[in-house]
Amino acid sequence: MKSNWNLVGHEWAVDMLKKHVVNGPRHAYLLAGPPGLGRRSLALRFAQALNCTTPIDAGIPCGQCRDCKQIEAMQHPDLTIVQAESEGGIIKIDQIREARRTLTFKPYIAKYRVALFLRFQEANDNAANALLKTLEEAPSYAVLLLTADNPEQLLPTIVSRCEVLRLRPLPVEDVRRDLETSGLDTDRASLIAHISGGRFGYALRLLKDGALLENREEQLNDLQRLVTSSRVEKFAYADKLARDKDSMRQTILIWLSYWRDVMLRTAQAETPLVNVDRNVEIEDIAVRMNLSSARSMVAGLENALEKMEKNVNPRLLAEIMLLDFPHM
Repeated sequence: MKSNWNLVGHEWAVDMLKKHVVNGPRHAYLLAGPPGLGRRSLALRFAQALNCTTPIDAGIPCGQCRDCKQIEAMQHPDLTIVQAESEGGIIKIDQIREARRTLTFKPYIAKYRVALFLRFQEANDNAANALLKTLEEAPSYAVLLLTADNPEQLLPTIVSRCEVLRLRPLPVEDVRRDLETSGLDTDRASLIAHISGGRFGYALRLLKDGALLENREEQLNDLQRLVTSSRVEKFAYADKLARDKDSMRQTILIWLSYWRDVMLRTAQAETPLVNVDRNVEIEDIAVRMNLSSARSMVAGLENALEKMEKNVNPRLLAEIMLLDFPHM
């Protein structure tokens, strides 16, 4: 395994965690940043480095021993995974209680017992408070790893008890170059790199799962049609959209990336577009909108995502969102 743990980017975080492997880890870490950034991969590499039986060098796991392979597959007896049933779901107090019970046992075969709490911003209040108690009473052989979109989404008392690593997207060109190195043609590598917004983990998902790109194409086609649709057509689409909460959330995220591009073009910013394959239509919409209207669209979609997390009626939310679309 390479000195950067076979990860693309986040060198500073890997270097810091390698030192912690050598000198002794903190009891809890929070890996924060946008989804698809590689938070889970970094956490698993850290767990491997802590428990590898045949490290290549100090803080560098081999990736080949039994412990490394089981951790990579998230099936190690001393690794506990806690997450909501689906993205956008809820982490419940019973899951935290079970993880806490597991952490009371010393490791079966590894040096450290590791608990990985994925997308912890999805924890309800009771679960978050239960984890706080766990953080306060974690045994010396336990390492707790949390991932979240933003530290501000969590209880300040939880954040204060963690070593916080704020991960950032990579430059789009770095992602494109790495995808090309892996054998992807230039045009496709460029498109995926831009859509990923520098999130290499998401770029790999787009590459492996063609349905994600097909779904994006469909949602952007729907968006373009809805801009010129009647109220009746928008209400009908809202009904369809609200039937599947997870699908609705993904649709809003795709639309949000599009309207951010429109806002950037309206502001005449030099920031690269995410949806580079839609450049012509984005430019066309941008010249017909003012910056205030574009900002309002972005804010409205961001607000819709927040309300979805608070379980606001999805049908009503979809209707309001679509009625706020500009008519062109």
